[in-house]
Amino acid sequence: MNTEENEGGSKPSWLDRLGQVISSEPQDREQLVELLRDAEQRNLFDANALGMLEGVLQVAELQVRDIMIPRPQMTVVERDALPEDFVAPVIDSGHSRFPVLGENRDEVEGILLAKDLLGYFAHAGKQKFNMRDILRPAIFVPESKRLNVLLQEFRTSRNHMAIVVDEYGGVAGLVTIEDVIEQIVGEIDDEHDVGEERLILAHSNGEYTVKAHTPIENFNEHFHTHFSDEDFDTIGGLVVHAFEHLPKRGETVILEGVYFLVLRSDKRRLHLLRVLSVDAKSNSEMNDD
Repeated sequence: MNTEENEGGSKPSWLDRLGQVISSEPQDREQLVELLRDAEQRNLFDANALGMLEGVLQVAELQVRDIMIPRPQMTVVERDALPEDFVAPVIDSGHSRFPVLGENRDEVEGILLAKDLLGYFAHAGKQKFNMRDILRPAIFVPESKRLNVLLQEFRTSRNHMAIVVDEYGGVAGLVTIEDVIEQIVGEIDDEHDVGEERLILAHSNGEYTVKAHTPIENFNEHFHTHFSDEDFDTIGGLVVHAFEHLPKRGETVILEGVYFLVLRSDKRRLHLLRVLSVDAKSNSEMNDD
């Protein structure tokens, strides 16, 4: 029988061929990765499949602390606040779930789902609002938890968000099921992300979301800036050079009167930036005060 066909007479799937490739029993992770990359080079599966397989292996090694959103960058809601007071930041964040705090930032009383506010606003605020009536229970995980274990817990409990606590029980950050899945399949864009065909997205508050691979020429044309494109082609390359390291989410830098906030990055590259002028940033902080 032709070895390229299985018992049903059809060609083996890439999973079948992958099984043949690793039948030599690699002794460690490095050998396994080398076998997988060799298989991709021999067109047993494509680069996307290789990326996901490597992502699965990585998830088994990473801990929650490696991907969590740090506490200072969390968008939270106070337990005793009125919807009119927090609906604006809820909308601006583009998120669907928000930790609800009690007396202090280490007292997370539950999770608020943005959709649970619809009933209140549908009745033009005529209903009495009680946060405790709509709170969902929060789950807490340690910083050291492995991502593959957390993913299984998310699937079992049907939760999409967990509060990350440090060794003293204080809130260290939060992590979502999307954060974990992105380690396997790559970035997942949603309706709040900049579309593939749009490099620069304007917001109503005068801020902009800018993809890091936006050509400097396009950036200059849009913002009337004069950044040089002799050394770097993209605005992300320029920003990374200014940091002198690959910045993490939440880091900021000011270049020629333009304020850059890192919205998304990973261990390999910068993905997304928030941009506004220094004057606009100053006015925003004054209004917050």
